[in-house]
Amino acid sequence: MKILGIDTSCDETAASVVANGREVLSNVVASQIEVHQEYGGVVPELASRKHIEAINFIVNKALAEADVTFKDLEVIAVTNRPGLIGALLVGVASAKSLAYCHNLPLLGINHIEGHIYANYMVHDTLTFPHICLTVSGGHTLLVEVHEGWQYKVLGGTQDDAAGEVYDKVAKYLGLGFPGGKIIDDLAQTGNPTAIKFPRPMRNSGDYQFSFSGIKTSVRYFVEKARRAGVLVEVGVGLSSPYKDTNPNTVTVEDIAASFQAAVVDVLTYKSIRAAKSTGAKAITLTGGVAANSQLRASLKTAAMEIDAEVYYPPMNLCTDNGAMIAGIAYEKYKQGLRDGLSLNAAANGSIMERK
Repeated sequence: MKILGIDTSCDETAASVVANGREVLSNVVASQIEVHQEYGGVVPELASRKHIEAINFIVNKALAEADVTFKDLEVIAVTNRPGLIGALLVGVASAKSLAYCHNLPLLGINHIEGHIYANYMVHDTLTFPHICLTVSGGHTLLVEVHEGWQYKVLGGTQDDAAGEVYDKVAKYLGLGFPGGKIIDDLAQTGNPTAIKFPRPMRNSGDYQFSFSGIKTSVRYFVEKARRAGVLVEVGVGLSSPYKDTNPNTVTVEDIAASFQAAVVDVLTYKSIRAAKSTGAKAITLTGGVAANSQLRASLKTAAMEIDAEVYYPPMNLCTDNGAMIAGIAYEKYKQGLRDGLSLNAAANGSIMERK
């Protein structure tokens, strides 16, 4: 069974053809990073316009790379929630048009469910139930995943998503957009214990997250360091004379490393706690922030202490893509789920709800 998956939930126009839920025949993504870089974040209106420009080309390219036509497809799946509403509408309109023109079944898919499914596409040994930590620019969610793709949401962020905070901190430091990889790279040469940034809700006793406090703390720290003239910009602070001249000097690398250490600590602690509490022996990490080297390493190390295994997908399945949408659509289709041409987009949507 071949399914075309379309995702336009944020700033990437993606389409993919997947066979039987796991065999990726094509996975095409058009990035908008250059469009949004000068603003330090995604501008929804610009994202929508770029999706309109790219969607037909990307769908056609996905079909061509998979060496299939619409006659070879059995389902068209599209992300219809959650995400930027204008961006989502482009993908939904495209999928509905294609389903109508080619007389194909249509399925609206929850974007987060796609991320949760991504690990299953590449890891044959993944067991159920397992704990899934989904972390991206728009979402931070801890979920207990059962067979049949049934979920129990354990907790989520009360304010900013982890990836969003990475972007904001990178903006405060003048590092560019997107901030995730930039900060991760800088953190490799910084001191993660140089600054004691807060760990909000780490010991709250539940599985909720809050990253707004960390973001604010970094902002105030950076502003104070700049006013005091002790902030050393990227690269300059790697030589010792600066430290010898002024012991109060702080480098951007140290800020990046200390910030990342705080975020990773909270994410790791709660994920491991969830695994211990539920008895799950598998933890999956997914979403854009799943590419973070320290988060991967921290989870792996902590999981070893409770005899659990950590799984994460390859880079092309971490970020937004159409393959994960087509993959989970295969499971949903087998369960008998269908949508009509009245399918609409929604900015919000729980994985516990069917819309």
